[in-house]
Order: sequence, then structure tokens, then C-alpha cells
Amino acid sequence: MILGITVTVFDSSMSNVALPAISASLGIPASQTIWVVLAYSLTVVGTLLPLSAIAERVGFRLLYAIGMAIFLVSSVSAALSDSMLQLVLSRMGQGLGSSMLMCLFGGILRNTYPLSKLSMGISVNAFVVGMTAVIGPTLGALLLQWFSWPSIFLVNIPLGLLAYIGVRQLPDIPPRSGPFDWVACALSAIVFALALYGFETLGRDAVQAALCLLVAALIAWGLLRRSWGQPAPVVPVDLLRVPSIGYAVVASAFFFAAQMAAFVSLPFYFKAAYGASYAQVGLYLGAWAIGGALMAPPSAYMSARYPVALLCAMGAAAMIFGLTGVLLAPTSHATQWLVPCMFLAGVGFGFFQTPNNRAMLGVIPRHRSGAAGGMQATTRVFGQGVGTAFVGVAFQLGGAKGPMVGVMVAIVFAALALGVNVKRQLDPRPDPRL
Repeated sequence: MILGITVTVFDSSMSNVALPAISASLGIPASQTIWVVLAYSLTVVGTLLPLSAIAERVGFRLLYAIGMAIFLVSSVSAALSDSMLQLVLSRMGQGLGSSMLMCLFGGILRNTYPLSKLSMGISVNAFVVGMTAVIGPTLGALLLQWFSWPSIFLVNIPLGLLAYIGVRQLPDIPPRSGPFDWVACALSAIVFALALYGFETLGRDAVQAALCLLVAALIAWGLLRRSWGQPAPVVPVDLLRVPSIGYAVVASAFFFAAQMAAFVSLPFYFKAAYGASYAQVGLYLGAWAIGGALMAPPSAYMSARYPVALLCAMGAAAMIFGLTGVLLAPTSHATQWLVPCMFLAGVGFGFFQTPNNRAMLGVIPRHRSGAAGGMQATTRVFGQGVGTAFVGVAFQLGGAKGPMVGVMVAIVFAALALGVNVKRQLDPRPDPRL
């Protein structure tokens, strides 16, 4: 599982670094290289929920093996690409393979760790994701310096091949029987891909973005009506009826939007406001990663003993204070101020993840763990896409102050996550039995 997490996070975090080199090598405008990232993101977010429903019917092991194979073949194809079309199609293949892996992680956790140790398992997952997300861009930069851009797509091949050794050790659940709603699968893919594309184009073409979001909303309404009475729908509305799961999903979407908005904005802000070097930017982002990693074990311990809403609210508040401190840091003592503030924001991020994910996975019966894992991954990826899109709008409308506005966007999303958890703490409704 950790090898699968490492492969998917490395791929998504390293490819951004290679965009200028890809543009120069293939002779394409920089504006078109965004499709190297967008093709991957749209494929992932559009297929996570359908694939999680398929996983419950074919088994985790089989889907993991197929997903890793598709990812590795697509990675080789991406490295050998000599045209933009081949590269974009290869990235879509990588996105499909990554989605097959991502939709399984929550279910694998639920079927590996006993409920009493589920929080620790989630914290290990969060630690790996956080560290690889920080290491990825640094490794990508080193590969570009030593080799050429195809190495970005080849570096994961050894890890992917190594993962096959452990496929037989993955937990498997008895496959579900009964008819499968392929129409709902197609509608789900269209809804999330259209919505994410609409948010991505919000800053470039407001009319096109509004049209995409409107169509996505209409299809989503029809999809929800179609799924409402089904016992195990592709879009797991049956799980969203559980209050703790519904709150966890909404809070997670806001919080990951805040995290990605911060990570996109902060490098630009550090350079614009403080004239930071790339080494200093790496130091500040590393402080965030260290804070999140150190907080993973304590949050796992506390999530089994204290209310989830209270812990998540504290995590969101810590991120808000940390990011606000970044905006208020004096230029004369930037490093001494920024490192603790970024560390505090990372502590908040790490403190939030484990309790919230435990609330999302802990009450799910094992036979619905595939759907829960897909819902968890979809929420994270979609939230990150929304955060990135709003930062793009902030950069376009904010002019020279765009990076500062982007950090403010992150603070607003974190505040929304805080508000959701306050509401969760005050809600007296108990969870029904599933």
C-alpha cells in the first residue's frame, strides 16, 4: 500500500516541475503544457467513484494489479512521447492507473487494521502522503538537472515493479453480486470532470466555466435522484446520510482546498514578499511537512479518545493561525518568523487529517470500505483541484498582490473547514447503524 501511495503522489507532484522542459523539448507553447497536468487530474477525479464501486465487485488485489500495470505502461509511453498528443494520452493512462490505486487505499486501511488501531494506520498513510508530496518536487528538480524530462516518468518504474511482490498480501473482501449501474458510472465521471474543468477555467473564461458548472450541477442532481434508493450506489449517497460521514466529507473538501491553495501560493509569496531563494522556499515548505509528520502519531492517539469535531477544529484553527502569521511576518526577521508559522500550519494539517479520515472510515462496514475509500480519495483530489483553481483566479485578479490573495484564499477555505467542525460538534444526531 505504501509503495502504491508513493508512486501516485510522486507522479502527481513531480510532473509540474517538468512543464518548462517539456514545452522547450516538444516545441509547444507554455499555455498548452497545462494539459499535461489537467489531463491527469480530470481522469483521476472522473473515475475514482466508478472504480471504487468496481473494486467492491472484482476485489482489491485484481484492481490493484491492473491499475499498477496500466500506470507503468503509460509511464513508459509518456517517457517516449515525441508529440503533445501522445504525452496527453499517456498522462490520461497514468491518471486511470493512479485512480485504480487511489480508490483502494481507504478500503485497504479499513480491511488491514482493526478498528482499535485504525487511527494509527491512517496516520501512517498521512505521513507517507505528506513526505512524498514534499520530496517529489525536489526529486523532480534533481532529475531535470541531471537527466532530461522523460526521467520524471521513468523514476516510478522500479517502485511499481516492486509493488507486485506484495499484491498477494493485500486484503481482499468477498466481491459484491448484483447488477451494476454503468449509467451512473458514466454520469459520475462527467459530473466531476466537468466541475473540475469549470473551476480550472474560471480565471481564463468565466462564461465557459459557468456553463460547465451549470451542466455539472444539473447532471449531479439527476445522478443523486437516480442513486438515492439504491442499496450500494456508485455515488455513495447511502453513506452520506450518516451525519459523521457527511460532515467529514465536506470538511475534508474545504481543508484540502486550503492545503493546495496554500502550497500553490506560498512559493510565489515567499519570493515576492521576502525575496526568498529556492533553498529558503524549500526550508519553509519543509517546516510544514515536518509539522504534519510529527503530529501524525499524537493525532492518531487522540482521535480514539476525544471528539473528532473538536480535534479537527483545532487543526483547522492551527492552520489559520499559521498562515495568518505568514502574512504578518516582518521582512527584517523573515526566516525566524516564517519557519515557526509554517510549522504551526503543518501541525494543523497533520492534526486534522487522521481524526477526520477516521470519522469517514471508522463507521463504515467492511463490505462498503471500497466505496468509502473512493469517496475519501475523490473528496481530496476534487478539493485540491478547487483550491488550485481559486488561486488561479486570485493570481489573475490580484495582479502584483496575487500571491498574497492566494494565501488569503487558503485561509478562507480553512475557516470554512473550521465552521463545518463547529457545526459537527453542535449536531446532536447519532449515527444510524449501517
